[in-house]
Parts: sequence; C-alpha cells; structure tokens
Amino acid sequence: MSDLEFSATATVENFPVKEHGIYLSHCGISPMYQGAALAARRFDRLHCERGVGVFYEFGDILGNLRNAVGRFLGVDGSNVAFLKNTAEGLSLVAAGFPFQTGDEVISYIHEYPSNHYPWRIQSGRGVALKLLPNHDLRAPAAAGGAAGEQRVGSRPGDDPLKRPIAFRTEDLEAMITPRTRIVAISHVQFTSGFAADLKRIGEICKAHKIHLVVDAAQSLGCLPIHPEEWGIDAIASAGWKWLLGPIGTGLLYTSPAFREKLAHTMAGADIVTQGEDYLDHTWQPHSDARRFEYSTAHVSQAVALQACFDDLLNRHGIDGIHARNQAHRARLLAALDPAFFHATEFAPEHQSGILAFTLRDGIDPIAFAKAAGKAGVLLSSRGGYLRMAPHFCTTEAEIDGAAQILNDLI
Repeated sequence: MSDLEFSATATVENFPVKEHGIYLSHCGISPMYQGAALAARRFDRLHCERGVGVFYEFGDILGNLRNAVGRFLGVDGSNVAFLKNTAEGLSLVAAGFPFQTGDEVISYIHEYPSNHYPWRIQSGRGVALKLLPNHDLRAPAAAGGAAGEQRVGSRPGDDPLKRPIAFRTEDLEAMITPRTRIVAISHVQFTSGFAADLKRIGEICKAHKIHLVVDAAQSLGCLPIHPEEWGIDAIASAGWKWLLGPIGTGLLYTSPAFREKLAHTMAGADIVTQGEDYLDHTWQPHSDARRFEYSTAHVSQAVALQACFDDLLNRHGIDGIHARNQAHRARLLAALDPAFFHATEFAPEHQSGILAFTLRDGIDPIAFAKAAGKAGVLLSSRGGYLRMAPHFCTTEAEIDGAAQILNDLI
C-alpha cells in the first residue's frame, strides 16, 4: 500500500476529528471512522422506515462481519463472534473452560482488568492465578549500549520497576507446571506498549500442551497477529481502539478444538440452530463461534464495524498498516525533545503502536496530557506514562505538528 493510498484515507472527510486537533490516542478511544458512522445511520434510518424489513436490505449482518474479520486474521469467519467488548469474550472463555481444583492460569502482574478479573474469579473453582513479575526489558539508550548504562525512559534516580514495563518469556516458561492449563496474556501491554512475542509463547504452550488466550485490544488493527500459525486458541478485542469502530463492540476468535472444550455459560434464542422456531426447546447449540452470540446483538454497530474492515483494514492490509505505524513511531521519536520526553523503547520485536514516555523532573503525565489537549494534541496517560499512539490515518504533517506543539509546551 503506497503513501498516496494511505493519504487518501487520512482525510477530514473520513475522520472529522482532524478539524478539532491532532489525534494521538488510538490506544484509548479512537475517533470512529466516518464511513462506519454513516453505515450505522443508514441501518437505523431503514429500521425506522421499514422495521424488520431492514434485514431484507442488509442480509446476514453478523455473518458478513465475521467473514470480514476472518479475512483480516487469516481464519475462517465461522471462528469469529461479535460481542460487546474484550471483557465479555474473556469472561465467556474463562467461565466456560473445564478447570478442575488445583489448575493454574499464568498471566502478567500488570494486566488490564479485562484480562485479570475473569481469571481471578476462577479461584472460586479452585484455580490458582499465577502472575509473571514485572521486568525491565527496555532497550539501551543507544545501539550497542552496555548493561548498566542510562536506559531510554529513565530519569536519574528513577526506579523504573515502580511502573509496569514488561515480562520475560523465560519467566513464563519457568512458571509452567503440570497443572498449568492456560496462559492469558495481552499481546500489547496498555501502559508501556510492550508487545509480547506471541509466536514464541505459542510454541511454548504447544510444547507443554496448554492453551494460549490473548487480549488483543491494543494490537488488533495495528500489529500482525496470526492465530493459526502461532497456535493461539482464543483472541478477544475491543472494536473502538485500533479497529476505529464504535464504542461497545468487540470480537472473539476461538479455534474449533478449543471451542469444543468450553461449556456454555450464557444462553438465549440465538445460541441454538433452530432459528426462529422458538417453541422448539431441544438443545441444539451452534458449534461454531455463533454459540457466543447468545442473544440479540447491537446489529447497527456490527454494520459500522464491518465498514471499518471493508473500507480500511482489509483494503490497506495489516502489513502495510504496521509499516506505516512504525514509520510514524520513528518520525515522532526523532522530532520530540529527548531531554524532556524519555521514551520507553523496546527491541523491534517488542514494539507496538504505543509510545510510552516518562517526563523530565517527574512532571505528572496526566497533567501534561491535559495541557496538550488544550493545545490541540490528544494524548492519554496510564500507569505513570504519557502515551502517544498515532495510527495509519495520521498524516506525516500531523506527526510533525504534534511534535512542535508538544516541544513548545515544555
């Protein structure tokens, strides 16, 4: 995908938020793609005008979305379910897994709540949640830097491990026991931006015959992810971050073999194969991912999310999107004042779309983000970091303009 084609996408017409400032917070709540909003409005208008006839116009809404997501992930669309958010997907998986007393789940100590509490509450079933310790995996300040040198993202006298940073894959492997059943990890940590090596973790899980469940809210739509190639059993994601869709949408991928192991924990009219024969109460649940779409979905929002995949994500392709985001990352780092913005950088294989910074003299990143917002640059702060997250719909001119504004705020 050429820069010209990306530039044709990155317009005010597609992203009206550009009229109000420079948006560098796609790791938080992204501005929704205008085409998605228009698609949802068309559905709602036809719903008003035709009632149930809207479905004659739109056809198999959820099926079309599943297939669009499947193309993006390189999987069959029947393995994808449309849900409300990441937490719903992970909760369905955690509650449905056939744990036995004494089983173990491995996760990271600083996971986002959506990938912590669903596993933590399994303690009521006798399941132990084992947490990987925080570890400093940041890259040296300069190529070839030796251990003990000042590292990117550190201030003199700073204790970096007071903030979330990363976990070591070797710690994960060492933590596995014969009772380990699941590794539940985020592809990208929402605070520091550390990206896990899912391919390597998948190999470890396969070797130990355990399951890999991934929270991809901070990577799907930004980083390549290959569930079948990497041995990932389940992936849950929100639709309103890097996918540029509506708030209150989510996706769940499950492999067929893993899905067969899960018990049903939520049920409704849409979970069974009888369709509209509502008086047939025989238990005939769907065996594909429709089993998770247990009752009436927010279908206008599914229409909107599909527009994001059809018009943007599948058209540009994840490899092109990733390359553009990496170029944005490098451009932003080169333009910001490194004496003030201390970047939390990782080796290339652990980089994501999130650039996390600590600030000179212990300046509060929350306060700085608010000041930046008033100056016209939208940022966010989590876990003691200032986060910047441009996306493929960001232009080079916006990167340069943001850096100038942020440097002038120092």
